[in-house]
Amino acid sequence: MNPPRETRNFWLLVALGALVTAVGLGAAHFMEIHGHIVTGMTNQVVWGLPHVFAIFMIVAASGVLNIASIGSVFGQPIYKPRAPLSGLLCVALLAGGLMVLMLDLGRPERLVVAATHYNFKSVFAWNVVLYSGMVAIVAVYLWTMFERRMNKYTKAAGLAALVWRFVLTTGTGSIFGFLVARQAYQSALLAPLFIVLSFGWGLAVFLVVQAVMYGWNDVQLADQIRRRLARLLGLFVAASLYLVAVYHLTNLYFARQNAFEAFILRDGGIYPLLFWGGYVLVGSVLPMVLLFHPRFSDARSTLLASALVIAGAFAWLFVFIIGGQAFPLEIFPGHVVSSSFADGAIEHYSPSLPEFLLGVGGLGAAFLMTTIGVRVLDFLPRDPAAKA
Repeated sequence: MNPPRETRNFWLLVALGALVTAVGLGAAHFMEIHGHIVTGMTNQVVWGLPHVFAIFMIVAASGVLNIASIGSVFGQPIYKPRAPLSGLLCVALLAGGLMVLMLDLGRPERLVVAATHYNFKSVFAWNVVLYSGMVAIVAVYLWTMFERRMNKYTKAAGLAALVWRFVLTTGTGSIFGFLVARQAYQSALLAPLFIVLSFGWGLAVFLVVQAVMYGWNDVQLADQIRRRLARLLGLFVAASLYLVAVYHLTNLYFARQNAFEAFILRDGGIYPLLFWGGYVLVGSVLPMVLLFHPRFSDARSTLLASALVIAGAFAWLFVFIIGGQAFPLEIFPGHVVSSSFADGAIEHYSPSLPEFLLGVGGLGAAFLMTTIGVRVLDFLPRDPAAKA
């Protein structure tokens, strides 16, 4: 007897997710055996393409929980049915991002040392506590939603998750903000910038996953709910673009940052192209047009805008993380520094296939966890106005 189509498709998705995850693990093993010589990373660019994937998933994991917070903490009724899926995506994205992060840094077997010996003067040590705490709090949050006897504690758990994710994203931004050895970083603006970026990235991921789940189950999202979510995404995108502009304008105010800003915004080759074309145009302006213009008010436009926001997020992170390392640190402002160690020279970075596969493997792990979670528990958002 043939298994039902739905069950067969589920196992196909599980197999696909497991295969992509296994490819990512294989790429990490290949880099571990042969060393970072097989990657595009150098002594100057030590955080490569996998970090772009990892930081995106970690920041989006914080932002996607915003849906649950609006419903549970602020009492908005249309967001409450989406809270369980929001929590699941938070844990899945965080797990996928941490998988990439740990495997890319090297010596993953020494993770137990980082988990048992803390140096609280290091922001990295703070994040070990923040990431594990986030998973624990969201697990309790989901429990209060699914167990009827615990429903009275849902708002309290949601409030704890809201506060914790703000602290977590602040810690992620502070990793860069406290780093004095790069021109691009060491800015107090990075913590609030990452918080606002997480709102848009997380909501974009949520809308894509929700659209796929609704399409899979032949469920139609009510237009008024979709329009409200679309406007919210547009506001988050606009706020993110504003803070990114403030960040660069602040840098331009300081003379010591002028050379770096010229590199990122005008003279850096691939970096200005990704910033203006990838983040500003594709990842911000076009989504806002699709989300706010009356002519584009259908579900396809919202889905396309969400996908463009995600693409723009990867473009911005590549510019921020890779471009920030490629530009040389100006140790003596106003003087030209050169040596046999390439001091003062712009570093060239070309990501390798293993780096890309490791990053995609993290997405595969998040996809696998989401697929299994949705199957085991009922995470499909159900609105009274939705019709099957």
